[in-house]
Amino acid sequence: MQPSQPRRMPSGLLQISFMNSDLVGALKKSFHLPGFRKGQREIIESLLNNKDALAVMPTGGGKSLCYQLPALLRPGIVVVISPLIALMENQVQRLRSLGISAVFLHSGQSVADKRLVFSVLKRAESSILYLSPERVQKDGFRNWITAQKVSLFAIDEAHCVSQWGPDFREDYYKLGGLRELLPEVPIVALTASATPEVLEDIIRQLQLRKPDRHIHGFYRPNLYYQVELCSDEGIKIAIARQAISQNPEGRILIYCGTRKQTETVSGFLSEHFGKAAFYHAGMSSEDRTCVQTQYQKGEIRILAATNAFGMGIDHPDVRLVVHFQMPANVEHYYQEMGRAGRDGKPSACLLLYSKKDKGLHSYFITQSNADKNTIRRRWSALEAIVQFAEGGECRHSGILTYFRDSFRLKDCGHCDVCDPSDFRHVQKPKFEVASLPKIKKKETKEILDVELTAEEEIRFEMLREWRKVYATENDIAPFMVFSNKTLKDLVRRNPKTLEELSKVYGFGPHKTEYIGPTVLARLQACD
Repeated sequence: MQPSQPRRMPSGLLQISFMNSDLVGALKKSFHLPGFRKGQREIIESLLNNKDALAVMPTGGGKSLCYQLPALLRPGIVVVISPLIALMENQVQRLRSLGISAVFLHSGQSVADKRLVFSVLKRAESSILYLSPERVQKDGFRNWITAQKVSLFAIDEAHCVSQWGPDFREDYYKLGGLRELLPEVPIVALTASATPEVLEDIIRQLQLRKPDRHIHGFYRPNLYYQVELCSDEGIKIAIARQAISQNPEGRILIYCGTRKQTETVSGFLSEHFGKAAFYHAGMSSEDRTCVQTQYQKGEIRILAATNAFGMGIDHPDVRLVVHFQMPANVEHYYQEMGRAGRDGKPSACLLLYSKKDKGLHSYFITQSNADKNTIRRRWSALEAIVQFAEGGECRHSGILTYFRDSFRLKDCGHCDVCDPSDFRHVQKPKFEVASLPKIKKKETKEILDVELTAEEEIRFEMLREWRKVYATENDIAPFMVFSNKTLKDLVRRNPKTLEELSKVYGFGPHKTEYIGPTVLARLQACD
């Protein structure tokens, strides 16, 4: 394939402009794919023009292709920083099956294995090298890499760079040194979920130079989002069981908050659906590998796991993702439910939420030895996911706004808020808890189910409309203002002072001070 109009950049690197047909041809020939997914071509063009790039794409959106295809179109080594050995091995195995030169280096390799890696890199005109962020910090590697012809640095799971993010890792934080080692080499930072605050921190920490920003793809039209408020784990088990019954085909993932819970849930489900396994970081490496292999081969259909399972896991036919406990933040929630429906077929994401979930995460935060700013951010993140769970606006719309996706919508038509009764595209898990044995419907109800008077209903709708307007004006999701649960308590109490407002559910000192006067004014206008 002949690129059109190559020219020499001041840095000494070649800037190459490819026609769209050239890129599609390379895609079909090397990866056997018919076309690009949303955003891929634009990211690849940025990198082929030696520009830094910030790429935010959903889980399963095809981030890896964005650096793998450029590796074939110009000579040199594409260095990929990846957090998990299993992910490295999976990627390399797939690339080799396509006849693409790819290798990895990690601590588990023998000396002979490592020598073979360097031999491959020396012989190949172009290759992809996967590394852990820890290895990049080693003096031996830093001395070696400066003598190599590197065409691109790709930082996967780049949100780990930011101290503002939920998955901060110290060795990721040091990756800004790559710019100092080889300042002329472009850098692409890739992640599936990052708030605007985290994105700015990624740019700063990696020393990206006016990066092209590609932020899109958070909308997953094949997924049905649903949240169920549960009073106890018995309710959760019953709903999870019914959800699995409604999804007899495809894999099922159940995310749990603790190791013990994965074992309990998997044991219960095994009694009803055959073999169900569990996965958590407390298991031996051999046992984790065994479970992962069985799940990969389809020998296990139902898996209860902590968040130790997920990053880099790519199964196309996960039909149902259940969060048995609310995650610690919206970022984790989005990443984990993103395991569902990667093949584009209808799939369901079910969050089972109870008061105890917030209590568990609150305990983890209070027991943390982190600095005050980190603790504050964790509390804010927890409050955001609680408000999402209790929110009364479109689930998809809230996610898109939260992550500042370039695409926005008002009503998706396929979440429990927009279409709670009749969804045409997804076999949604809509549950009648009252029909389940030994469970009373009233046990699941709290503030949301208290009947409002006619006057309170009017006040509720007026405040709800104001919340939408306020959220739009400030470009935030409505649930970030306050949830429906808070809204209902607000109209029932009808506070007149800031002190009275602070007693409303969901109104802590910060929120009371920040929007309290505005809320009181709106309440007064409703009377």
